[in-house]
Amino acid sequence: MKILGIDTSCDETSIAIVSAKGDFANPEFEILSNIISSQIKIHQEWGGVFPALAKREHQKNLAPVLLDALKTAQILKEEKNIISSEQEEEIRKILQREQSLADDLLAIFANYSKPDLDLIAITTAPGLEPCLWVGINFAKALSYFWDIKLTPINHIESHLLANYLNTQKLEIKYPAISLIVSGGHTQIVLINNVKDYKIIGRTLDDAAGECFDKVARILDLGYPGGPIIEKISQEYNQNKYHISLPRPMLKNKNYDFSFSGLKTAVLYEFKKQSQELQQDLDYKKELAIEAQNAIIDVLIKKTIWAAQEYQAKTIILGGGVTASNILKQRMLDAINQQIPGVIMIAPDLILSTDNAAMVAATGFFHKSEVFPYWGNDKFVAKSRVDI
Repeated sequence: MKILGIDTSCDETSIAIVSAKGDFANPEFEILSNIISSQIKIHQEWGGVFPALAKREHQKNLAPVLLDALKTAQILKEEKNIISSEQEEEIRKILQREQSLADDLLAIFANYSKPDLDLIAITTAPGLEPCLWVGINFAKALSYFWDIKLTPINHIESHLLANYLNTQKLEIKYPAISLIVSGGHTQIVLINNVKDYKIIGRTLDDAAGECFDKVARILDLGYPGGPIIEKISQEYNQNKYHISLPRPMLKNKNYDFSFSGLKTAVLYEFKKQSQELQQDLDYKKELAIEAQNAIIDVLIKKTIWAAQEYQAKTIILGGGVTASNILKQRMLDAINQQIPGVIMIAPDLILSTDNAAMVAATGFFHKSEVFPYWGNDKFVAKSRVDI
């Protein structure tokens, strides 16, 4: 089957087509297209994602990204169509808050025929609500005109299942412990099997990725913070200032996280210095690296604890922060030293950050849980269920 995935959960507009076959135990996926339109440059001046701007960009990007995804997958069919007044009225009703997007979509419907697709998978939660609804309404309009059913996808679950799309195929053995780390989420999830999840730890305030961004903003290093700080740590190896920051919640024998205090510790450490030292780039680099070390120390220790308690056979990483080579290498080293025999699986780089291929793949596992576009109440209720 061919699945169209759509993700507008934050600041990437992504649409993908994935071919899927096999069963849940042995699925086979082929990514036919995975188009991602990033908004990083737009949000840089804010030091984080500005929801109203993100929503506007999704409205602009969805139609061209759809065409690009269909063309790349070689299922875009040029053919003139007549759109009835009833159809146009319904599409404009679905997209009543996005009339410019309705215009773009009606132009696509008028010039291209229904593609060879079996299912539409759409991210419905969690995420920035204004951004999510643009994608949901867009998917509903596609579902209506093309008569293809929808399945709602939980964004966190799609980060877990992104690993099934890796170019290097590794068998995922259960039970597994998954660490999800992104700009909006930090969670430890016990996985007994696909669709059998239990969140055993989560952030009580800031997510790890959010903490990276705030540290980088305090130190005026740029946005997004995680990749910038990692690059600094790879190029800078001095320790002139011997900075020490707390490792939050490591004395708490649970799997929850808290990073707001670490962000505050960075701010206090920075503010107490002289103006001259605050302008010292080496000092700022060392402070940023120590913040990175503190975050990674906590992520690894809590993940290892969980794997030991639940006798996990696999540790699965997911989310944008897991694109960090430093995090992956240190996690692998810790596994080899403390729980040898446990395998670690991390998504390919392009699958670590938000993308629609992982949404489409997750749709395969939920292909029996589908809704027509008009089943709004039931659809939305389903979309709000946490994993």
